[in-house]
Amino acid sequence: MELFDTSYGNKLDLNKMEIVESASIDSVNFISRTSKNLGVTARVKAICGVTAYPSGLITVALGGAILSTFVQQDSFYTSQNIMILIPKRVMTLQEKTFYCMCIEKNKYRYSAFGREANRSLKMLKIPSEIPDWVYNIKSDIPEDFTKSILPSTFKLESLKWKSFKYDDLFNLGKGERIVNKDMREGNTPCIRPIESNNGVYGFIDLKPNHGGNSITVNYNGSVAEAFYQPVPYFALDDVNVLYPKFDLNPFTAMFLIALIRKEKFRFNYGRKWHLGRMRESTIKLPVTPEGNPDWVFMENYIKSLPYSKSLVV
Repeated sequence: MELFDTSYGNKLDLNKMEIVESASIDSVNFISRTSKNLGVTARVKAICGVTAYPSGLITVALGGAILSTFVQQDSFYTSQNIMILIPKRVMTLQEKTFYCMCIEKNKYRYSAFGREANRSLKMLKIPSEIPDWVYNIKSDIPEDFTKSILPSTFKLESLKWKSFKYDDLFNLGKGERIVNKDMREGNTPCIRPIESNNGVYGFIDLKPNHGGNSITVNYNGSVAEAFYQPVPYFALDDVNVLYPKFDLNPFTAMFLIALIRKEKFRFNYGRKWHLGRMRESTIKLPVTPEGNPDWVFMENYIKSLPYSKSLVV
């Protein structure tokens, strides 16, 4: 990879760092081995004596969601098994993004369980010349897309929280087993236990087996990965389905999904989050003075975040 200088990241442990709720002058992004959110897992307080990497560099996951590759838009720290690519010449964002795509196309080389890219990343061959079409792509995000619906005045720190059983908040169901030979291309979203693309693996010609305005949670595969499903879909049997017993909308769904995903550490490939365990599980929510879930606060909190306008259909 002669286009870049390479460096291993900070190798920091997120569990030993102070997580902050919002960006500030003394905080930086924390990059881990995930394929989502540009690799950003959290925003953390800057550590005295530990230099953050500057924005504009490329990060590559060497394990986990292997070869997940991103151009970082802000200063950052990294967890273990993250490689930093530092361009040897000035590159535009389009050029860097093109090389990210090229690197990720090599994921298939690491499909065998446990195989990481620590030793071989530097040997990957990527194009030295960039196609003309790359320079014609507009990468600027429309301003309205990044805006929030409400002012950012909602705080989590002073809230009272209470645990609720999933079974009290949702009618719980699951998908159904179907083999690949029975699937043909169609118009129904097919939800599988994956960690990206809202859980949609593709579109098939079967009728939906679950309705929209519900939440899907993987109990196998990428366990505890959760998504809001706005339209009817076909869920496979490795997916739990949560039908709300309350008025759900995309904003409260995003709040709940963030909390559901926080439960990942409790489950893995050997310990599934099947329906039996989910019925006994609890989720901690902000509550009203009467002790009921504060759905209004949850909705308004999400509306106060950047990009919340993108949830408006």
